[in-house]
Amino acid sequence: QVQLVESGGGLVQAGGSLRLSCAASGRTSSIYAMGWFRQAPGKEREFVAAISWSGGTTYYADSVKDRFTISRDNAANMLYLQMSSLKPEDTAVYYCAARPSTFYSGSYYYTNGVVYPYWGQGTQVTVSS
Repeated sequence: QVQLVESGGGLVQAGGSLRLSCAASGRTSSIYAMGWFRQAPGKEREFVAAISWSGGTTYYADSVKDRFTISRDNAANMLYLQMSSLKPEDTAVYYCAARPSTFYSGSYYYTNGVVYPYWGQGTQVTVSS
């Protein structure tokens, strides 16, 4: 099993920045891809960003491209999401997710939440206008 714990959320003004962190523990050697998802009140969970084990492959939702940066430190078992130029529509609970390696490749296996068996509890990000 893998446990994920997010931190770094909070209240920030529009245009500001935040860095989210996700600490992984347990069978971390089984982790390949990791991602961030978010869910705003009354809305479905949506993909934000994802990264491969090496960091050589990244994906971003169009809504956060050029504003958010995903990164990871495998030695420390950490995942990060640097968020800048935040907008009120970025307000949501942000979740960290992880999955093992898979035979299949392609963006589907990074951007679709159903492929991730491990999830954190979430951290609230609120952006005021």
